[in-house]
Amino acid sequence: MALTKSERRQRIRYRIRKTVSGTASVPRLSVFRSNKEIYAQLIDDVSGTTLVAASSREKDIAAATATKIEKAAMVGKALAAKALEKGVEVCAFDRAGYLYHGRVKSLAEGAREGGLKF
Repeated sequence: MALTKSERRQRIRYRIRKTVSGTASVPRLSVFRSNKEIYAQLIDDVSGTTLVAASSREKDIAAATATKIEKAAMVGKALAAKALEKGVEVCAFDRAGYLYHGRVKSLAEGAREGGLKF
């Protein structure tokens, strides 16, 4: 029986989450990609809290006339800036079952440019 695209992504996501977990000192950078927007957050899985979040729906990013890939890079940089303000420099990247390609890759590179290490 063939898996649907979403079932396949969910299986990959579970496989990734078995190994990738966030703490207060090294949070998990989780990515969610919808057709229009992209969201990223730094999560402390021990306490179950989101430390920092950024998305392409924030006013300055949404107002920019750019491609979705360019906006993803902006989200990465915005997330990194907020994280550095909170004193977080290192994180574990969680691509949530998406391929490390296109918008997900762009977000990761933007976060690295912003100063996050993973």
